[in-house]
Amino acid sequence: TEEKAQSVRQMVSWIIRYAWKKLQNPVVVGLAALLASSWFIRTPYNWVGHLLKWSFRISEKENKAVGPLIDLLEYGKREWRGETKEAEKMRQAYKAVYMDHHFKHIRRIRGDNYCALRATLFQILSQGIPFPTWMKEQDIAKFPEKVYSQGCNWVQQYSFGPEKYTGENVFGKLRKNLETLKVQWITISAIKDQEKRVEMCINLFNDQKKEYMMFEAMKFLMLYAVVGLFEELKDDQDVPNFCSFFFARDTSFDPLSFMLNHLNYVGDTGGLEQLEMFLLGFTLDLKISAFRLYKWRFKKMYLKRGKGVSVSDLDNMPPVGMAQTMESCNLHLNLLID
Repeated sequence: TEEKAQSVRQMVSWIIRYAWKKLQNPVVVGLAALLASSWFIRTPYNWVGHLLKWSFRISEKENKAVGPLIDLLEYGKREWRGETKEAEKMRQAYKAVYMDHHFKHIRRIRGDNYCALRATLFQILSQGIPFPTWMKEQDIAKFPEKVYSQGCNWVQQYSFGPEKYTGENVFGKLRKNLETLKVQWITISAIKDQEKRVEMCINLFNDQKKEYMMFEAMKFLMLYAVVGLFEELKDDQDVPNFCSFFFARDTSFDPLSFMLNHLNYVGDTGGLEQLEMFLLGFTLDLKISAFRLYKWRFKKMYLKRGKGVSVSDLDNMPPVGMAQTMESCNLHLNLLID
């Protein structure tokens, strides 16, 4: 292409010199030369513009909220090339999930600090899992005021991901978020056709504003659950096993500390930790199965997180499967599809 461009320049230069000699009016030739030179000046910038647009389209395609369905073994080979011990270990981990647990495909999830919520909610909606019974029985849009009326006026310090303190506006934003989650969940779960559900989910999650609203609703439902669990614990009632670890942390010894030290950072500078995944399963009546691929060959590679106090309770819940990896020292979740 460079040789072609050079030959074009030489040809135009020869034409200009020839015309300059032959024509009587040099002003006309000067104008022609000026127009030609402006074309040569403008063309490289056009090339740069096209290159930037092309690279932006590629970046946008790779940065989708939920990626396309990919063969699990092929994905493992592609992501972990080379002959290092770590690469070999991860390829074997993907193979173990494929052979032993019968997950054949994977969908890559965008790796921001909402990835755990995104992965969980996409699995819920695409599988048609019904809206939780305990949420059907109440108006979840009124939960923020309900928490406030229980003496938790600190709820006004709730942060919406990268947004900071919003004061009195917090109630209106939370109501809208909770209503959005409820409507989308009930609407999509009512669709019987699997392919249509998945298509609707992909379109929904490509709407960044709506997906962020749903994630913030999920976060608040987790906070609402923690408020209830904390009260039950104070009244010596039975609570799920994870609560003994959850409230033993210096950073989440009560609902306020949990919100300020953990929940407010989710979607901004941090994601959900292991204990928060147990809480998420409890809140949404789910059995969240996560394969910690970086712990392959260890007994703790496969974890179940959910509502029940016992394994039998977990087995009665709708399952969602995820592959958990370490990326840039952070935990990242992708979707496993059988």
